[in-house]
Amino acid sequence: MVREGTDGTPQDGTARDRTVRDRDRAPDRSVAERAGNGTVAYRRAADYVAAVMIHLRDNVLLREPLRREHLKPRLLGHWGSCPGITLTYAALNALVKERDTDVLLVTGPGHGAPANHAHLWLEGTHAEYDPALARTADGLTELARRYCAPDGFPSHLSPAVPGTVHEGGELGYALSTAFGAALDAPDRLVACVVGDGEAETGPTAAAWHATKFLDPVTSGAVLPVLHLNGYKISSPTIFGTMSADELTSLFRGYGWAPRIVDMTEDPLSERMTHAVRDAHAAIADIQRRARGGEVPERPAWPMIVLRSPKGLGAPAEVGGKRIEGTFRAHQIPLPAVHEDDEQFAALEAWLRSYRPEELFDADGRPLPHVLAACPEGERRIGMNPAGNGGRLRRPLDLPPLEPYAVDVTEGPGTASASPTRVLAEWLTETVRRTEARRDFRIVSPDELASNKLDGVLAATGRAYTWPVGLYAEGLAPDGRVMEVLSEHTCQGWLQGYLQTGRHGLFPTYEAFASVVDSMVNQYAKWLKTSGEVPWRTPVSSLTYLLTSEGWRQEHNGYSHQGPGFIDNLLTKRRTVTGVYLPPDANTLLVTMERVLADTGRINLVVAGKHPAAQWLGLEEARRHCAAGASVWRWASTGLRGAGEEGNRDGPESDDGAEVVLACAGGIPTVETLAAAQMLRRDLPGVRLRVVNVVDLCSLAPPGRHPHGMADADFEELFGRDTPVVLDFHGYPSAVHQLLHGRPNPDRFHVRGYVEEGTTTTPYDLLAANGVSRHDLAVTALAHVRHRASVTGDLAASYARERDRLRREIRRTGVDPEEVTGWRPQG
Repeated sequence: MVREGTDGTPQDGTARDRTVRDRDRAPDRSVAERAGNGTVAYRRAADYVAAVMIHLRDNVLLREPLRREHLKPRLLGHWGSCPGITLTYAALNALVKERDTDVLLVTGPGHGAPANHAHLWLEGTHAEYDPALARTADGLTELARRYCAPDGFPSHLSPAVPGTVHEGGELGYALSTAFGAALDAPDRLVACVVGDGEAETGPTAAAWHATKFLDPVTSGAVLPVLHLNGYKISSPTIFGTMSADELTSLFRGYGWAPRIVDMTEDPLSERMTHAVRDAHAAIADIQRRARGGEVPERPAWPMIVLRSPKGLGAPAEVGGKRIEGTFRAHQIPLPAVHEDDEQFAALEAWLRSYRPEELFDADGRPLPHVLAACPEGERRIGMNPAGNGGRLRRPLDLPPLEPYAVDVTEGPGTASASPTRVLAEWLTETVRRTEARRDFRIVSPDELASNKLDGVLAATGRAYTWPVGLYAEGLAPDGRVMEVLSEHTCQGWLQGYLQTGRHGLFPTYEAFASVVDSMVNQYAKWLKTSGEVPWRTPVSSLTYLLTSEGWRQEHNGYSHQGPGFIDNLLTKRRTVTGVYLPPDANTLLVTMERVLADTGRINLVVAGKHPAAQWLGLEEARRHCAAGASVWRWASTGLRGAGEEGNRDGPESDDGAEVVLACAGGIPTVETLAAAQMLRRDLPGVRLRVVNVVDLCSLAPPGRHPHGMADADFEELFGRDTPVVLDFHGYPSAVHQLLHGRPNPDRFHVRGYVEEGTTTTPYDLLAANGVSRHDLAVTALAHVRHRASVTGDLAASYARERDRLRREIRRTGVDPEEVTGWRPQG
C-alpha cells in the first residue's frame, strides 16, 4: 500500500497494487453521502455542474423527477477527466485564497472542458463576460444548453472560454505552453494538468526538460499535475500502469521532485489541497534562495502525480459492466440513456448523488459554503489577466532600420551581404532595448549559429540553468535565446509567451519547420476563433523565420530539401496567415519590422543566410514591401512609362510586354534576373517585364486574402493576357492555389521545387527541378508569341549550355564561376 509523507512522496508499496485491489471491491459511494468541509462541497458542486452540462438541457437542478425530455438529444463530451480537473482546480483555489497567489491554469486534457466551465460558472467568471450565464438556475440552464450546441461551446476548451490560453484539442502541447506562459513573469504560477494519455506523446516527453531553461530569478514557475486515471478511450495508459516507484524514478531523472497523491481510496480527502500547498512552498523556497543570490545548482521543482479513478463519481456498475474506474467512463458513461431504462435510472441516481439541494438555493444560486471556496476579483483563476494576454501586451520596442541597412547606392547587385547576419544586428539591438521589460525571446532548435543569427548573443545568453561540465559558450540562466532540439517545445514555449502578452521569434531550418505542422493547425484555429470572441484582445503574431532553405543544401542533401511549410500555412484561414519571401537583406529588415509589430496572425518569413547580391536600398525596400510585389524596371526592357519610351520593333501585347518574368524568393530572384539578362542580350527588342513578389499572399484576389492586391494593381504588374513565367521558392501548387480567382490564371507558368533532389551544388539542384536561369529562359521563349523563327534555336542553345554546366559540375564538384560570379549588367 502507498503511504504519503508530509510532502506527498510515496513511502512504500506501489499504486499498481492498490489499483488492482480497487477493482475487486465495490467503490465507496461516500461522494454521495457526505458534504465534508473545506473544498469538498465545492468539488461536489463542480462535478455536478459538469455532469449536468454533458447530459441535461432542462431541469438542471433536479427540482422535479428526471424525464427523457430533459436530456440533450445527443450526449457529447468527456466525463472521464472532469473529476481530476476539479480536484486540481479546487486545490488551486485554496492556495489562492490562502496565499494570494497569481495562478494561471493550462489544461492539457481539453475535452474535460465541462469541468473548467463548471468552475468558471461557480466563481462567477462566466457571468463577468456574459450575464446570460449568471449563477442562477437560468444561467446554468443556458450554460448547459450552449455546451456542444451549434455556435456554442465545443466539447473541448476554446478561445471563448475565459482564462484559457491553450485549447487541448490535440494532445501533447500543454506543458511546453505552460512554461512559455511562466517565462519572464516572476510572480506567476502556471499550473498545468497533463492527462496520462497526453503524457504518452513525444512533445510532452520533451517538455519535461523545460525546468532546465527556467530561471527562478526572472521567471515564474510551472506546477505540473500529471493526472493518472488509468485509461484512454479504450485501453490503459502507459503511465497509469506504472508503479509509484517507477513514476518517482522517472520524474526524478527528469529533474523533478514528484509528489504522488493517491485519491483512489478516499476521494473526499484533502490530500490534493495539501500537496498543492506543499509544492507551492517548495517553489517559493527555490525562488527565494535564487533571488537572494543562493542559486541552486540543480533545482528540483515540485510536480504532482494525481492518481484517481477514471470518471470518479460515475455509476460503479450498470448492465453488468464496470464504469467508474474503467475506460467506459472516458466519454459518456451511460451512452444509451435515451432507450435503456436501467441506464436512465442510473443517470438520475448519479446526478442526485451530488445532492444539489444542499448546494444551490431556490433560485439556483450556489450557497455561501460553496462559494466560500472561490477566490475573488482577478485572483479568480478564470479572471487572471494573463488569460487574455492581448490586454497585457505592449508594442515591441523596435529599433530604427537605417543604421543596419545595406548600402546599394552603386546599383542593384553590386553589394553583397548575408540577409540573416544583417538581421541579427538589428535583433541584437531589439534584445538590448527590451532588457528592462523582458518581453522578447527567440526560440530555436539549436540552429541560431547555423542560421547566422548568433550575433544576438552579444546582447543575451542562451538560457540554461543547470551546470554544464562540457565546454560551452554563451550560456546564461536569464538568457532570452532558448535552444532545444525539439521544434514542438519551441513552438509551445512561444505560444505560451505570446498568449500571455509578450513577443518572440522562431527561426529554424526550412525543411524541419513541418515538424510542427499539426501545432500550427491548432494555433491557426485558435487565432481564427479568437478573432470572433468580442472580449479577446489580439496577441502578438507568431513569426517563423525559415532559413537554411532547400536550394542551398550542398552537404545535407535531399533530406533537407523541403519547402512544404508554406503550403501548410496557405491552407489556413487567410485572415490569420501571411507568407513573405524577402529577396535581400533590406527587404528582410522591412519585413521583420512589420511582422514583429503585428498581432493576431501566423507569419512565415523565408530568407537566405549566405552572402548574396543585394538589390534594393532601404527606401526602395519599404515601397516594395508595402506593395507586396513590384516591377523591377532596371531589369526589364522595352517598357513604356516612367520615362521609358518602350521598344516598338516587336509585336505589342495589351500592356507593352511580351512576357513577364516573375520571382518569389531569394534564389529564384537571382535566377530570374540572370534569365532576363540572357534574353535581353540574345533576343534584341524583346519587351520583358521583371516582377518580384515579396508578399506571396498579394497574388491572391483581395476577396480571398487581406493582402491580395487590387485587380488594377495586379493587371499593372502582370497584364491582362501576357504570359507569365513565375519562379517560386517552393512547390508550384502553392502559387496556383493563390492565383485561383484571378482572370486568365492559365497564362501563369509557375516553376518551383518538384521533389527532385540529392546532395549536389545549388545550380545542379535548380536545373534538376527545371528552375535554373537557363530553364526559365527556355520556358519564357516557349511563350513569347510571334517569334518562333528565332526562339526555337535560342532555346536549344540555352538547354545545351545548361547540360554543359551540369557535366562540368560532376567533373569538378562545384558550381562554375560563370554561375557563382554572375552579376547584373546595365
